Amino acid sequence: MKVLHLVKTGVGATWAYRQMRELVRSGVEVAVAVPGDGPMAERYRQAGVRVHEVQLDFPARRPFELIGRLRRLRGLVAQERPDLVHSHFVGTTLMMRLALGRSGHLPRLFQVPHPLHMQHRPFRRLDLATAGASDHWIATCELTGKLYRDAGVDPNRVHLSYYGVDLDACRRPAPGRLRGELGLDASVPLVGMVAYMYAPKWYVGQRQGIKGHEDFIDAVAMLARSTPRIRAVIVGAAWAGAVRYEARVREYGRRRCPEHLVFLGSRDNVGRLYADMNVAVHPSHSENVGAAGESSLAEVPTVATAVGGFPDIIESGVSGVLVPPRNPAALAAAITVMIEDPERARAMAAEARRRAERMLDVRRTAAEIASLYERVLAGSPRGATT
Repeated sequence: MKVLHLVKTGVGATWAYRQMRELVRSGVEVAVAVPGDGPMAERYRQAGVRVHEVQLDFPARRPFELIGRLRRLRGLVAQERPDLVHSHFVGTTLMMRLALGRSGHLPRLFQVPHPLHMQHRPFRRLDLATAGASDHWIATCELTGKLYRDAGVDPNRVHLSYYGVDLDACRRPAPGRLRGELGLDASVPLVGMVAYMYAPKWYVGQRQGIKGHEDFIDAVAMLARSTPRIRAVIVGAAWAGAVRYEARVREYGRRRCPEHLVFLGSRDNVGRLYADMNVAVHPSHSENVGAAGESSLAEVPTVATAVGGFPDIIESGVSGVLVPPRNPAALAAAITVMIEDPERARAMAAEARRRAERMLDVRRTAAEIASLYERVLAGSPRGATT
């Protein structure tokens, strides 16, 4: 079986890389179209993936490149002659459909990395209107699958498979590194947020970044009044050039809680930082599973908003605490519960880790994808004749 994957970034999407690596190990022949402007192309090669260094994302800001990119994509499909095409982003999915046509028989799969576009009517309609009979969707959280089914998509064409992680790399390290850096002893309550800073998207009505940094800052300011010893960290920096937004968030933090909040910027090996946190906080306005999976696998008590894929792992009061989005007061109250009852918080964190291990083992999720390929091929006109 030969599968062509479409990825829009050469500097991220390690979740797609892990999946392809495991597919290769299982005997699937994998090729990927990926920009050559970052380290990922070489990582794919080392994993046994055939790499085509080309940008095939929808050129919204450079529309004059559209025709050329469509030609390159058609040429790549003609060269590779894949059994299926598997896209990992909205933009590459639109290009795949525009290049190959709605009536083509080549099976196409869109593994949906985030539910956001389905939560806004123009983008939802664009997704559904460009799809044809050979298109399938792979939801990577329960909410995404529900959004497609509620929009009228045949449930037999909507599948669920989480993007997996390497469980062997998720062992909880010894604490001390972060507290040593900050000069904090073990008695000081430390809460943390780990997320890139995405600039607000005006065209979907956002006034704040989707990760909810401002809500976290407001919650810390509230906590500082009731728990003066509390300290907080934000790990992460601007994504995709959002440096003005990062500066805005940092200034907001300095104004709201200057003595209680530290911005750590981008860091490697975030797992070692999680080990020193009493509570990990994910205040996103829309999300997949990602961040909740990270803190759960690190076995850190987790507070998250009840959005996207977070509830797939975090069951409030059982494996963490869920709160409404855009509600700093609820965030502060949930964090207080975790800090004041550390034994219960640790028990919830242990349950969250058990759930995350069951859901997110990349060996299992990649096997699900390989099995899905077989089912899609068996049911397609193209597959039925081969």
